[in-house]
Amino acid sequence: MKQQEIEDKVRRYYNEKLAAFGPSAQGVDWNGEASQRMRFEQLSKLIDTNEAFSLLDYGCGYGAMYAFLKEKYGESMSYFGYDLSAEMIAEAEKKFPHGPHFTTDMPSQQVDYVIASGIFNVRMEVADEDWENYIQETLMSFNQLTTKGFAFNILTAYSDPPFQKDYLYYAQPEEWFGYCKKHFSNQIALLHDYPLYEFSLIVRK
Repeated sequence: MKQQEIEDKVRRYYNEKLAAFGPSAQGVDWNGEASQRMRFEQLSKLIDTNEAFSLLDYGCGYGAMYAFLKEKYGESMSYFGYDLSAEMIAEAEKKFPHGPHFTTDMPSQQVDYVIASGIFNVRMEVADEDWENYIQETLMSFNQLTTKGFAFNILTAYSDPPFQKDYLYYAQPEEWFGYCKKHFSNQIALLHDYPLYEFSLIVRK
């Protein structure tokens, strides 16, 4: 399956969630704001500077991560938000009318960091092989876009089997750690020590 086909499926899925739940954690398919914030805390461990930096929030949704990062880093951050869904971008712009740049156009300029939360979880009926190719292509683009590194999360294959769902993708943490180590950097952190059924990978250059 081609990347464009997968992206079209993802766009439709999240547009349906947004229509059902509005600009909320449930609207981007999370259980609630507390777990959403915990994910942001893990992924933001990528940022290891007190100096000004630029960041692309890949799959920004309605801008929840922007609010979190703005609170944490203030004016030292230059933020850009990208999402496949024009409806999500419209909600982000409505929520932050005087805020940063949100867009459905894939950015081409380099940034210091890319953070992506939750974009690799919902594979729907896409076969694992096609989904994994999609993840690899996306990570390659993160590597090209960044000067200092990127971070992302995926549901863990160590989730309790009775609670796993067929339309979600559960990954072996060791495999993606190895992939990032082989292709991107020697400075990789695997975070699997927080109470959610997922892991985060931090890739520093």
